[in-house]
Amino acid sequence: MEEVKEIPYGVSNFVEVAEQNMYYVDKTMYLPLLEKQPRYLFFIRPRRFGKSIFLSMLRAYYDITQKEKFQKRFGSLWIGSQPTSLQGQFQILHLDFSRIGGIEGTLAQNFDDYCCGGLDDFASIYESYYYPGFAQEMQKQEGSANKLNFLDRKARNNASRLYLIIDEYDNFTNVVLNEQGDEVYHALTHASGFYREIFKKFKGMFERIFMTGVSPVTLDDLTSGFNIGWNISTDFQFNMMLGFSETDVRTMLQYYKDAGQLSADADIEAMILEMKPWYDNYCFAKESLTRDPKMFNCDMVLYYLRNYITLGKAPEQMIDPNTRTDYNKMKKLIRLDRLDGDRKGVLRRITDEGQIVTNLITTFPATEIANPEIFPSLLFYYGMLTITGTRGNYVVLSIPNNNVRKQYYEFLLEEYQEKRYINLNNLGLMFYDMAYDGRWHEALEFIAHAYKDNSSVRSSIEGERNIQGFFTAYLSVNAYYLIAPEVELNHGYCDLFLMPDLLHYEAKHSYILELKYLSSKETDAKAKVQWQEATVQIKEYAAAPKVRQLVQGTELHCIVMQFRGCELERMEEIF
Repeated sequence: MEEVKEIPYGVSNFVEVAEQNMYYVDKTMYLPLLEKQPRYLFFIRPRRFGKSIFLSMLRAYYDITQKEKFQKRFGSLWIGSQPTSLQGQFQILHLDFSRIGGIEGTLAQNFDDYCCGGLDDFASIYESYYYPGFAQEMQKQEGSANKLNFLDRKARNNASRLYLIIDEYDNFTNVVLNEQGDEVYHALTHASGFYREIFKKFKGMFERIFMTGVSPVTLDDLTSGFNIGWNISTDFQFNMMLGFSETDVRTMLQYYKDAGQLSADADIEAMILEMKPWYDNYCFAKESLTRDPKMFNCDMVLYYLRNYITLGKAPEQMIDPNTRTDYNKMKKLIRLDRLDGDRKGVLRRITDEGQIVTNLITTFPATEIANPEIFPSLLFYYGMLTITGTRGNYVVLSIPNNNVRKQYYEFLLEEYQEKRYINLNNLGLMFYDMAYDGRWHEALEFIAHAYKDNSSVRSSIEGERNIQGFFTAYLSVNAYYLIAPEVELNHGYCDLFLMPDLLHYEAKHSYILELKYLSSKETDAKAKVQWQEATVQIKEYAAAPKVRQLVQGTELHCIVMQFRGCELERMEEIF
């Protein structure tokens, strides 16, 4: 009887997956398609989307030293029955720029040392394809530039075919950009900067190059020195090359159910429906909107499955805690701590409305990273937005799922907490009372008072839209609800819908909140009219057929809150 395949959570080595009986979602059908593209390729995807294991698969497939192991590793995969003529034809130089120390010692020396190590390893691996002592000669060459020149000469004389694979080509420079600033970054990526110079050496030396990263920033700054790269990141042909399709997920779940790892009564469709709002809905090419299914974040799916097999149910935290590091990196790269008013406005608009209509910029230099028009595109590349539609020649970029939405809420929350800290633990206990006992008054009044007390940011958050952002940020701490702003109900949009997360908690109550704002100069008569309008609105929302589905049998409370300036003037439940 075949041993059950291990879930490859956290494993990025294809050979390890193939030879140690781990589950692999086949992506080898893209190899012939990649070979038809220009020979120097860039491919950008968010973190946790399987870039590293894909590159590892490329190495195992094209490496001449691994040619004889093709059947063992690829025999059961798509490419196993139809290999291309390039299989096992290359000597591979693999570099992972995330391994370079960017802030200690001399930048140039750190980079050079890493590249030298990679070239020395290359010479040791492929010495038999050259001559005895080749590796020793490589080691004697001083510096990566000399080593590359040495390899270039020997490979040409030997008619060797070279393939360069670089993982996280932008990681090193992104770290420099954020830790050491624009001037240091500019020096190494422009003129005769060492980073730019080594890319110039790559050009013409390697028959094929494949590079991955998470940002197009460095790509643009390098193009003047490395001007033959072809960016396939938003090419519809490769929209599904990384990540998992719904079919991939269903097939994987069925495998583990058939293998007895999931219980016999495990409902695969229910599991997929549970994952979709958290991990699904990624699209990277506008042409794929009508032709391809949306993609799941693969690492998140593996996290969920691993927990389900262990616990017999979904994880209590649908967001993998290990992604905390990724979120912190992303915050640095997007420079969330240095946002100006315009970009903060873009971020709040996306958080409030869930989407933005914009031009998708494919590459841009570091000097433009602060441009608010480019900011949505940067968020797209980091997986914080995804393509959900088009409007003329513009694209509609939307928050893809609850996982990402939580990150937006957390950004707002951190900003408010930095201005004036409030005890989130106490608030969490009040949320329990909201969810299980229907005692909503204390929690909502607590947030309203926090809004008033947050005087240092009052000028920037006053107004109905920004009151909504403030409430959304603090309500997102609530574990018992999925916070949904601007839900369409009966041809209108309610401000906040607190939808119970009954898959994880047995909450008894759900909520629609309508937030109304008056300036301090508005008359009492205007306040009365506004209140009456809000009452009519919220009753219409509650009567929407969609609501019965969303509240899932819980008791629905319709709450109107009216603010005058920063003061909560009136708050009532509408029956």
